[in-house]
Amino acid sequence: MSAKQDPKRAAVLGAIRQSLGRGPVSKALRRELDERVRKPLSPQMPARAKGERPELVARFVEMAEAASCSVRRLADFDELPTAVADYLREHNLPTALAVAPDALLDAVDWSREPLLERHRGIPRDSDLAGLTPAYAAVAETGTLVAASGSHHPATLNFLPDHHLVAIRTSQIVGGYEEVWNRLRKDGRKGTAVDLPRTVNLITGPSRTGDIELTIHLGAHGPRSLHILLIDDEKEAVGD
Repeated sequence: MSAKQDPKRAAVLGAIRQSLGRGPVSKALRRELDERVRKPLSPQMPARAKGERPELVARFVEMAEAASCSVRRLADFDELPTAVADYLREHNLPTALAVAPDALLDAVDWSREPLLERHRGIPRDSDLAGLTPAYAAVAETGTLVAASGSHHPATLNFLPDHHLVAIRTSQIVGGYEEVWNRLRKDGRKGTAVDLPRTVNLITGPSRTGDIELTIHLGAHGPRSLHILLIDDEKEAVGD
């Protein structure tokens, strides 16, 4: 809604401009601002956000592990059930987890692990592990980007003690700016993402240093973040 359509908003913005010693917004300036919103300027990207595909994938893994994540490379989605079951067994967890109702996760042949119990949707208080997709991953900092929606309840990012994330190598980008550009583009397309209500940037498991300046994991969310990285562009990044 524009200031012209909302008198109260126009009054507030006018008062701000007056306090800054500026006059009314001219038509030329309005057109310039509208154009900048439609076509954001490309910022300068740090060197760590640049590189060829193999470099970006390797950097994401390196930065994620430096942030206390564990990463397992998978050849395809067929390996996902076994990788999930292996993680649960290795951590002496029940063979049960909450799974995001995502189309790609639904398409996985979970019968490969018949003892694995799954329930789709919002996690329960008793769920120790949860599996979600991710919208993107940022090589610059090893960060996962989670876009909320019917396919990805945001509570799955925070409630289970162990957060497992399935993401494809093709979803890895260099820097944060590329993520926002993708979100804008997908929003205009009206895709399933379609401007999510919440975007969570997740770099490693939850932690705090408030208690005697000692780092404690799991303070405000999962104490473990395990990334299942599916190689869906083998020609670009290698095995």
